[in-house]
Amino acid sequence: MTSIAETSRADSTARRVADLARRREQAGAPGSPRAVARQRERGRLTARTRIERLMDAGSFTETDVFVRARPTGDEGTRPYGDGVITGYGTVDGRQVCVFAQDATVFGGSMGEAFGEKVVKIMDLALRTGCPVIGLNDSGGARIQEGVASLALYAELVRRNVQGSGVIPQISVIMGPCAGGAAYSPAITDFTVMVDGTSHMFVTGPDVIEAVTGERTTAEELGGARTSNEANGNAHFLAEDEDDALDTVRDLLSYLPANNRERPPEYAPPAPAGPADPALDGVVPDRPGLAYDMGEIVRAVVDDGELLQVHELFAPNILCALARVEGRSVGVVANQPLHAAGVLDIDASEKAARFVRFCDAFGIPLLTFTDVPGYLSGASQEQAGIIRRGAKLLYAYAEATVPKVTVVIRKAYGGGYAVMGSKHLGADVNLAWPTARIAVMGAEGAVSVLHRRELAAAADPEALRARLIERYETTYATPYAAAERGYIDAVIAPRDTRAHICRALRALRTKRVAVPDRRHGNIPL
Repeated sequence: MTSIAETSRADSTARRVADLARRREQAGAPGSPRAVARQRERGRLTARTRIERLMDAGSFTETDVFVRARPTGDEGTRPYGDGVITGYGTVDGRQVCVFAQDATVFGGSMGEAFGEKVVKIMDLALRTGCPVIGLNDSGGARIQEGVASLALYAELVRRNVQGSGVIPQISVIMGPCAGGAAYSPAITDFTVMVDGTSHMFVTGPDVIEAVTGERTTAEELGGARTSNEANGNAHFLAEDEDDALDTVRDLLSYLPANNRERPPEYAPPAPAGPADPALDGVVPDRPGLAYDMGEIVRAVVDDGELLQVHELFAPNILCALARVEGRSVGVVANQPLHAAGVLDIDASEKAARFVRFCDAFGIPLLTFTDVPGYLSGASQEQAGIIRRGAKLLYAYAEATVPKVTVVIRKAYGGGYAVMGSKHLGADVNLAWPTARIAVMGAEGAVSVLHRRELAAAADPEALRARLIERYETTYATPYAAAERGYIDAVIAPRDTRAHICRALRALRTKRVAVPDRRHGNIPL
């Protein structure tokens, strides 16, 4: 028989469980119906829906469900969660931590409790060594909480810096990201933006007009296309929110959980062998004609699959994640389709950041070279191409991961040195027979070296043609570099994949002793 005391305890427990269920229901609810409707009218998902679509089904565990904003005297303005959802779960079976700003609660603005939740989940990611993903949709700092809100932005940035090079950090901009809030995504490794619905800038159009009189729009200032094409603040452009979340999942598939683990490995699609014989005919006979470097890269990597980083920014250089024999590699390649593959300021900084990311997370570097050198001109010099172009030299020289370079065609001047040359520490350097490795191109060299002869010649054009041919066969060939050991092998284009596979296999046990120092001083 059940005693009165037992019945009383059961009833008390039932009431507490019911209260817990009620509070959980309140905590799981988004903002007001009006705010939710406004979010949907803008073509945006709610924060909880975004997490559900990103994570493996049923894997998400929410943290700090019952956290509320600091007391203000009005309990009705203290919803559970305080405008951000935090937690952990899996993506394709691999552990990640995530936070999603909820624009339907206080406009997604960051208050003290909001910030403490985000900092706490980032600390968990650091302790457990897993990637952290931020789904950003925020009006910025919560004005009514004053300096406490600003303090948490600084705390957040400090965690970004502590995690840099330790765990992958990915930001997805799915609405506004303005003011101080924009600097956290800028420090993370990759930023994804949604075309037409996301914006990222320090100062909004209204303030700019009030201060300077300049009229502009949020899209022009920091829309997804501006951030992907013009200033390089974003790395990926997504068509919609589902595409953005797919991009995150795809990106994670190439990355290790942290800097002490290897990237995931997959079964190679086929045994290493000669690539498509069509590679033998990719490079045009005339040195001035363009071709698509992407065609060469896709013929070498597994299944022709590339995940291009900064695809729309500085297109004269190609940076991408790919796989060779089922293992992740980082690809850096000059793109002759754009500005002949020249290295300018934007291309140098784009590639330098990518090289440093790959080095931080143990991803081997595969370089394809066809570069006429650094871009000359007053605008580039005045904008600091010496200092900013040196970033790429620094990044390659600093990198200790396996480095394999293939010179496809031009490798002139400083461009030869910077693009994964043996002198910057590359491990295996290969060249196609079409490679031209020299201080400068044949036409420029002949004009400098034989200026007087050409001026005195009866037929200067005929003499120029003979001198150019002699220069190209004597100096601008891969064999002069190979004689000195700067090139390890001159290979047939069709055999490129086989050589790269063998080189990467041999370099899997690479070890490098580094100087004992706090850190270097890259020319920022």
